[in-house]
Amino acid sequence: MLRKDVEIKVDDDFWQKKPLEEMTTREWEALCDGCGACCLIQLEDEDTGARVFTKVACKLLDIGACRCQSYQNRTELVPSCSKVTLELLETADWLPPTCAYRLLYEGKPLYWWHPLVSKDPETVYQAGISIRGWARSERDVGEEEIEEKYVVADLFSEFK
Repeated sequence: MLRKDVEIKVDDDFWQKKPLEEMTTREWEALCDGCGACCLIQLEDEDTGARVFTKVACKLLDIGACRCQSYQNRTELVPSCSKVTLELLETADWLPPTCAYRLLYEGKPLYWWHPLVSKDPETVYQAGISIRGWARSERDVGEEEIEEKYVVADLFSEFK
Protein backbone atom coordinates (compact mmCIF):
# COMPACT_ATOMS: atom_id res chain seq x y z
CA MET A 1 0.00 0.00 0.00
CA LEU A 2 0.91 3.65 -0.16
CA ARG A 3 2.64 3.27 -3.46
CA LYS A 4 2.09 5.97 -6.01
CA ASP A 5 4.56 4.89 -8.68
CA VAL A 6 1.91 2.58 -10.14
CA GLU A 7 0.27 3.91 -13.27
CA ILE A 8 -3.20 2.80 -14.29
CA LYS A 9 -4.99 4.54 -17.16
CA VAL A 10 -7.48 7.05 -15.77
CA ASP A 11 -10.35 5.60 -17.78
CA ASP A 12 -9.67 2.10 -16.48
CA ASP A 13 -12.36 0.83 -14.10
CA PHE A 14 -10.77 -2.55 -13.43
CA TRP A 15 -11.88 -2.60 -9.78
CA GLN A 16 -15.51 -2.72 -10.94
CA LYS A 17 -14.88 -5.54 -13.38
CA LYS A 18 -12.44 -7.86 -11.64
CA PRO A 19 -12.62 -9.67 -8.33
CA LEU A 20 -9.66 -8.99 -6.05
CA GLU A 21 -8.17 -12.43 -6.65
CA GLU A 22 -7.90 -11.76 -10.41
CA MET A 23 -6.13 -8.40 -10.18
CA THR A 24 -2.60 -7.98 -11.40
CA THR A 25 0.06 -6.68 -9.02
CA ARG A 26 -0.17 -3.25 -10.67
CA GLU A 27 -3.96 -3.15 -10.24
CA TRP A 28 -3.70 -4.34 -6.64
CA GLU A 29 -1.19 -1.63 -5.80
CA ALA A 30 -3.33 1.01 -7.54
CA LEU A 31 -6.18 0.29 -5.10
CA CYS A 32 -4.30 2.16 -2.39
CA ASP A 33 -5.70 5.68 -2.19
CA GLY A 34 -2.57 7.05 -0.49
CA CYS A 35 -4.36 8.30 2.61
CA GLY A 36 -1.77 6.92 5.04
CA ALA A 37 -4.36 5.85 7.61
CA CYS A 38 -3.22 2.22 7.64
CA CYS A 39 0.19 3.50 8.79
CA LEU A 40 -1.23 5.13 11.91
CA ILE A 41 -0.29 3.43 15.14
CA GLN A 42 -3.25 1.73 16.72
CA LEU A 43 -3.66 0.75 20.35
CA GLU A 44 -5.59 -2.30 21.45
CA ASP A 45 -7.37 -2.71 24.77
CA GLU A 46 -6.00 -5.91 26.30
CA ASP A 47 -9.31 -6.75 27.98
CA THR A 48 -11.82 -5.98 25.21
CA GLY A 49 -9.68 -6.17 22.08
CA ALA A 50 -11.09 -2.81 20.97
CA ARG A 51 -8.74 -0.78 18.80
CA VAL A 52 -8.27 2.95 18.59
CA PHE A 53 -6.30 4.96 16.07
CA THR A 54 -3.74 7.50 17.14
CA LYS A 55 -2.46 10.60 15.38
CA VAL A 56 0.99 9.01 15.22
CA ALA A 57 2.23 7.36 12.03
CA CYS A 58 4.89 4.76 11.39
CA LYS A 59 8.44 6.08 11.36
CA LEU A 60 8.82 5.08 7.69
CA LEU A 61 5.89 7.16 6.47
CA ASP A 62 6.57 10.48 4.77
CA ILE A 63 3.52 12.20 6.20
CA GLY A 64 3.55 15.06 3.70
CA ALA A 65 3.50 12.71 0.74
CA CYS A 66 1.66 9.84 2.50
CA ARG A 67 4.18 7.40 1.08
CA CYS A 68 6.38 4.84 2.70
CA GLN A 69 10.02 5.88 2.51
CA SER A 70 11.13 2.26 2.26
CA TYR A 71 8.19 0.46 0.67
CA GLN A 72 10.15 -2.56 -0.59
CA ASN A 73 11.84 -3.16 2.78
CA ARG A 74 9.07 -2.03 5.12
CA THR A 75 8.24 -5.40 6.64
CA GLU A 76 11.90 -6.05 7.48
CA LEU A 77 12.39 -2.57 8.96
CA VAL A 78 9.05 -2.54 10.79
CA PRO A 79 8.12 -6.13 11.68
CA SER A 80 4.58 -5.11 12.66
CA CYS A 81 3.94 -3.74 9.15
CA SER A 82 1.51 -5.94 7.26
CA LYS A 83 1.38 -6.49 3.55
CA VAL A 84 -2.26 -6.43 2.48
CA THR A 85 -3.15 -9.72 0.82
CA LEU A 86 -6.41 -11.54 0.20
CA GLU A 87 -5.65 -13.79 3.16
CA LEU A 88 -5.03 -10.80 5.40
CA LEU A 89 -8.33 -9.21 4.38
CA GLU A 90 -10.20 -12.08 6.05
CA THR A 91 -9.12 -10.76 9.46
CA ALA A 92 -7.99 -7.21 8.75
CA ASP A 93 -10.47 -5.38 10.94
CA TRP A 94 -7.63 -2.97 11.72
CA LEU A 95 -7.75 -1.49 8.23
CA PRO A 96 -9.62 1.81 8.12
CA PRO A 97 -13.25 1.44 6.97
CA THR A 98 -12.40 3.76 4.07
CA CYS A 99 -9.68 1.45 2.74
CA ALA A 100 -10.29 0.34 -0.86
CA TYR A 101 -9.00 -3.17 -0.16
CA ARG A 102 -11.44 -3.57 2.70
CA LEU A 103 -14.35 -1.96 0.83
CA LEU A 104 -13.96 -4.16 -2.24
CA TYR A 105 -13.46 -7.27 -0.10
CA GLU A 106 -16.75 -6.45 1.65
CA GLY A 107 -18.50 -5.91 -1.71
CA LYS A 108 -18.81 -2.14 -1.27
CA PRO A 109 -18.04 0.59 -3.81
CA LEU A 110 -15.13 2.99 -3.57
CA TYR A 111 -15.85 6.47 -2.26
CA TRP A 112 -16.07 9.44 -4.65
CA TRP A 113 -12.74 10.80 -3.44
CA HIS A 114 -10.73 7.67 -4.26
CA PRO A 115 -8.23 8.60 -7.01
CA LEU A 116 -9.44 5.76 -9.21
CA VAL A 117 -12.95 7.25 -9.12
CA SER A 118 -12.14 10.97 -9.05
CA LYS A 119 -9.12 10.66 -11.37
CA ASP A 120 -7.34 13.07 -9.00
CA PRO A 121 -5.01 11.95 -6.17
CA GLU A 122 -5.65 15.22 -4.30
CA THR A 123 -9.32 14.40 -3.59
CA VAL A 124 -8.26 12.09 -0.76
CA TYR A 125 -6.73 15.09 0.97
CA GLN A 126 -9.53 17.48 -0.04
CA ALA A 127 -12.13 15.10 1.42
CA GLY A 128 -10.28 15.04 4.75
CA ILE A 129 -9.41 11.34 4.52
CA SER A 130 -5.64 11.74 4.22
CA ILE A 131 -3.53 11.96 7.36
CA ARG A 132 -1.43 14.64 5.67
CA GLY A 133 -1.41 17.79 7.72
CA TRP A 134 -2.36 16.41 11.11
CA ALA A 135 -0.47 13.19 11.87
CA ARG A 136 2.94 13.09 13.55
CA SER A 137 5.76 10.66 12.99
CA GLU A 138 6.58 8.21 15.74
CA ARG A 139 10.16 9.50 15.37
CA ASP A 140 8.98 12.77 16.92
CA VAL A 141 6.78 11.36 19.68
CA GLY A 142 7.81 9.50 22.80
CA GLU A 143 6.22 6.08 23.19
CA GLU A 144 4.65 7.08 26.52
CA GLU A 145 3.10 10.17 24.89
CA ILE A 146 1.14 8.23 22.29
CA GLU A 147 -1.54 6.95 24.65
CA GLU A 148 -1.59 10.14 26.72
CA LYS A 149 -1.81 12.74 23.95
CA TYR A 150 -2.51 11.22 20.55
CA VAL A 151 -5.43 8.80 20.78
CA VAL A 152 -8.33 9.59 18.45
CA ALA A 153 -11.47 8.12 19.96
CA ASP A 154 -13.49 7.64 16.77
CA LEU A 155 -11.44 8.72 13.77
CA PHE A 156 -13.66 7.00 11.20
CA SER A 157 -17.05 7.22 12.94
CA GLU A 158 -18.82 8.67 9.90
CA PHE A 159 -17.82 5.64 7.81
CA LYS A 160 -19.05 2.92 10.17
